[in-house]
Amino acid sequence: MNFILTDNTEDWKNFLPLTFTRPISEIRIGILTIVEKWNNFLNTTCSYSTVEHLSKKYKIKKTDASIYINSSVLPDKALVDAIISLKSNEKLIKKSTLIAFNSTSNGKAIEYPNEIFQLKNLTDIFTQNEKAFLLDYLLITQNRSSKELPQHVTVVGDKSKIFIEEGAQIGACILNTNTGAIYVGKNAEVMDGCSLRGSIALCENSAIKMGAKIYGATTIGPHCKVGGEINNSIIFGYSNKAHDGFLGNSVIGEWCNLGADTNNSNLKNNYANVKLYNYGKHKAIDTGLQFCGLIMGDHSKSAINTMFNTGTVVGIAANIFGEGFPPTHIPSFTWGGAKGFDKYDFNKFITTAKQVYSRRGLVLNDVDIEILQHIHTS
Repeated sequence: MNFILTDNTEDWKNFLPLTFTRPISEIRIGILTIVEKWNNFLNTTCSYSTVEHLSKKYKIKKTDASIYINSSVLPDKALVDAIISLKSNEKLIKKSTLIAFNSTSNGKAIEYPNEIFQLKNLTDIFTQNEKAFLLDYLLITQNRSSKELPQHVTVVGDKSKIFIEEGAQIGACILNTNTGAIYVGKNAEVMDGCSLRGSIALCENSAIKMGAKIYGATTIGPHCKVGGEINNSIIFGYSNKAHDGFLGNSVIGEWCNLGADTNNSNLKNNYANVKLYNYGKHKAIDTGLQFCGLIMGDHSKSAINTMFNTGTVVGIAANIFGEGFPPTHIPSFTWGGAKGFDKYDFNKFITTAKQVYSRRGLVLNDVDIEILQHIHTS
């Protein structure tokens, strides 16, 4: 059976700026990305149906018998069984939500009886991270044994809720599982003096630096370095928040860097609901949340001592610096801060991006450059 994770264009817009450079299914929530979750449950490799400018990188594989799955829906066993059972020209729905269809979306509708786990907007990524983490933790650790914890680690709570992959290094730190499990990925490192309070995922080849304080539900994606204080935030991967400073109720994309003592506000002084810029509606929308911090698209960076106000949305490849609070919506490819912004020259940005990739032993390829060029000129 061939499975295709499908982006509805309007849904895709709801997750901008994070989806400027990726399909919805490449969003990381819990421990894994959405596509990794589906690949695990289906025991296959799903392809993508997404917006045009991403389709060259995230390709679709079509066959005579293909099942298309809503990429904003997360899998569980019951849902996967129902999708696999779809016959040709049948579709699975939950009220007004199209979950999946076999061959055509105009076929016979079958109402799914259970609740579904679906992401509907940016803030769901951090508000639903606890739920996603628990599902991923059970999926990944089932019938497996953790690497033994070193004796110099202080455990508060249930030691069995800590899972350490091979190659991981754990310094003299405190791991507290009273509020959730802790997962440390392959070749990751928790340095001395750290205090971790679950639920926390530290993915492969990432590091938590000395003395950091990490609260759940937080996910640090692969190849990241983090320090300071982090609460209920997700960092997709290949990004750094390596120094002191607070990050809370936030989502950070890939290839980002938060300079030393960068802080974000996640609560307004008057305790009112936070508004967040929505790219589809071209204005700030009430999130219904009291706690909402920073959303940052790929390749964006902040200088030392940068202050982000409550509910700030930063686009792709922005460079923020200077005193004072910058605006709560910072467009893509801009350079500046509270005193104003200039357009970030595309060629200069690409030169920097190539250097950033090379430090990780990677190459920024022509397809990625085409995607970034499209965003720059749109």
